[in-house]
Amino acid sequence: MALNMTHQIGALAGTPISLEGSPVSGDSTNAVNASAVWKAVPTNLSCKISKPDMMDSVSPPISPCRSPVLSNMRADLSVACRAYAPESTATPVSETDRDYAELYKQGGGAKGKEKGVPVFVMMPLDSVTMSNGVNRRKAMDASLRALKSAGVEGIMMDVWWGLVEREQPGHYNWGGYNELIEMAKRHGLKVQAVMSFHQCGGNVGDSVTIPLPNWVREEMDKDQDLAYTDQWGRRNYEYVSLGCDTVPALKGRTPVQCYADFMRAFRDNFNQYLGDTIVEIQVGMGPAGELRYPSYPELNGTWKFPGIGAFQCYDKYMLSSLKAAAESAGKPEWGSTGPTDAGHYNNWPEDTPFFRKDGGGWNSEYGEFFLGWYSQMLIEHGERILSSAKSIFDRTGVKISVKVAGIHWHYGTRSHAPELTAGYYNTRYRDGYLPIAHMLGRHGAIFNFTCIEMRDHEQPQDALCAPEKLVRQVALATQAAHVPLAGENALPRYDEYAHEQILRASSLNIDGNSEADAQMCAFTYLRMNPDLFQPDNWRQFVGFVKKMNEGKDVHRCREQVEREAEHFVHVTQPFVQEAAVALMH
Repeated sequence: MALNMTHQIGALAGTPISLEGSPVSGDSTNAVNASAVWKAVPTNLSCKISKPDMMDSVSPPISPCRSPVLSNMRADLSVACRAYAPESTATPVSETDRDYAELYKQGGGAKGKEKGVPVFVMMPLDSVTMSNGVNRRKAMDASLRALKSAGVEGIMMDVWWGLVEREQPGHYNWGGYNELIEMAKRHGLKVQAVMSFHQCGGNVGDSVTIPLPNWVREEMDKDQDLAYTDQWGRRNYEYVSLGCDTVPALKGRTPVQCYADFMRAFRDNFNQYLGDTIVEIQVGMGPAGELRYPSYPELNGTWKFPGIGAFQCYDKYMLSSLKAAAESAGKPEWGSTGPTDAGHYNNWPEDTPFFRKDGGGWNSEYGEFFLGWYSQMLIEHGERILSSAKSIFDRTGVKISVKVAGIHWHYGTRSHAPELTAGYYNTRYRDGYLPIAHMLGRHGAIFNFTCIEMRDHEQPQDALCAPEKLVRQVALATQAAHVPLAGENALPRYDEYAHEQILRASSLNIDGNSEADAQMCAFTYLRMNPDLFQPDNWRQFVGFVKKMNEGKDVHRCREQVEREAEHFVHVTQPFVQEAAVALMH
């Protein structure tokens, strides 16, 4: 996940809401343990804010006199609001609009006549418990009703390898996922299912720990070179090293075979939902589910923003590949190790001989060889997994996507050091995202990118952060490769400034010269939690979703949008309050 310490939220527990009337009764089942998702995330990262007065602000409350029942209310949202009365009287919402999968094939668009960007909302990381049940069922049900009423297209959920295939290879327990997906279908919500082959815990926003399957960790304990390794011998257990993708090191199977078998089992178990309720499969390819190396691990304070990170190529499998590449290039002396002058995790580019702007090793013949090999290994890793995913989900009606990290710090330098250590060979003189886009295009996959909500001036200026310029570069790369682009926000934001930035970025209006129908194909909002259902945040969110659904060609006055948002806030108040309270218990 991209990082901006200006908005490191940390504490996810919302402020209690005062209810008019009786509190919500009943306790949710399968209570999570002390490491629940709403636990605060400790951090000691520092930052600088350019315009603090513009951060995390919300529009002033709308006067009740401006909240009439609107006669021109959008039909689909009106139906949704009526459908989510008390659950005992709720009726299914009819799906009369074009199928979402078809919209994806056309490159984007929201349901209905308007061509907008459909909005999904990420579910809590611990939506399924360690015992494979649904966590806080009552809260989940109330939350999904609230999201549907706001015009949300669907939800994104992590399907954790470490939960489903935890105890034995080839034994899958889909437990709570069956119930969650059925719940989403009942409420008329689509699902983006993330094949999460990584560990949860150790990255920004990780507030619960879900390790890799027990049997995988047993093999990694026996052969620690299955873990990514830095030059100082630190092992990283977030994700199996891509250097052993084709080595049958996991109880007789290769890691890629394990991923393929998992996806095949998912397809067979949820076949009746594919293409209808489940519309997208996002394939995890590294730490945090992103196609990258674990170059900036926060666990145990190893890395702090805005450090450059460190190369992860020192396990024996990666070094074996490096040696072969060096011999093939006629430079066997380059094959024994990675750069030894690239500094430490928390250095800045100019602190290191390898990344400094003048005479840095990154811009030498050796640097070009090493960075070319390192980034190509990542692309080939993506190719292998996507080849499997494409064949497994062929003709099921779902789209496949891959998430790429928005590494925006030190983007203004020549070397782009943090991107290089993560595996993106992107420098002032080379486009590192076009090869990734072409790789995704070969498999018909969606390019999913983070940090869409960030603006350049909000970031620490001394670290030369430039998220807007980075998003622009990625958008140009996907357009050149004819690959659909989807987006996510990197950190929780509920203010209108972040929402407006997302709206601008999703329109793909690059330099004011965008094609009429060029838009992101979807946007996923991070994340469903008690803060989202706070009254001011919910009002902002409802207005944001409505604008996204309507698309960039719809121009209406701000007051009209606020009036309609206020109306939906009023209509959805009972179950929004229920969701907020239930999520905090």
